[in-house]
Amino acid sequence: MEIDIPDVAIESPSVQEMIAVWGLAACGLGVCLAVLSVIVRRIRRGLPAVDRRPHPTAAWSGADVAMAVLTFLGFQVVAAGSLPVDASLHGKLAAGSVAMLAATAISILHLRMRGADWSSLGCGLGRLRDDLPLAVAGLGLLLAPLLGMAALLDRIVPYRHAIVDFLNAHHDPLSIGMVAFAAVVAAPIAEEFLFRKVLQGWLEGWLEPREPRWGGVTAILLSSLAFAAAHVGQGLAWVPLFFFGLVVGYLARQTGSIVPGTILHALFNAISVALVVAQAVPGQAGGG
Repeated sequence: MEIDIPDVAIESPSVQEMIAVWGLAACGLGVCLAVLSVIVRRIRRGLPAVDRRPHPTAAWSGADVAMAVLTFLGFQVVAAGSLPVDASLHGKLAAGSVAMLAATAISILHLRMRGADWSSLGCGLGRLRDDLPLAVAGLGLLLAPLLGMAALLDRIVPYRHAIVDFLNAHHDPLSIGMVAFAAVVAAPIAEEFLFRKVLQGWLEGWLEPREPRWGGVTAILLSSLAFAAAHVGQGLAWVPLFFFGLVVGYLARQTGSIVPGTILHALFNAISVALVVAQAVPGQAGGG
């Protein structure tokens, strides 16, 4: 499941709404610039944007990556095929979320059987005090630029997604809760594990010994392209998603963990869902 980046443009906005939108945009831009200034200061001191933690390289092969991809695709096909043709989106959301988490669990089990330990899988929570600030800083860096980019791109090719349409029509707690679980829990866990750890981790282990200087950068670029390509067909949403992938990919490479990226992913999706709900509720009230 993709990050649902809503169109922040509102048709016929009131003066109060415009003030709120521009105020939030200014705050987001200010936070982004503050994070950027910290990164620039670190680089000028000869430090990386994020300190590199020692961590083991991926202990799996390209065949294991292919197996993980097929597992994720297979579970989605089974989930879709197990539902009746006229299944509601409630059922589709539940089935899709279960499929993503089940595929993640099966892939972890497969890699463990292939000799990967928990450290190489990057799932440990032992450094949560360090990971949480990284996630929050990443959110501050990305939120305003990516939402702004998404709003501009939406004017070129409108963004459409069944979940957004669903939230526009359903505002009950069950519907919002199911969307939140799918977007804030299931998708970040599954996508960060598949793209940043399974795929990017293998690419790093394969490319860096051959090209120590650029191998890691290439791995991040390729995993980000794969992440963006997985969301082609949803307008131009894949463009900001590519830049999102670069940041979480860098966090994964520097820390060896998917925890910071997963938290960042979850926070970003939570805000995106909240924005969709906030835009949809007034429209419904007006229509009643």
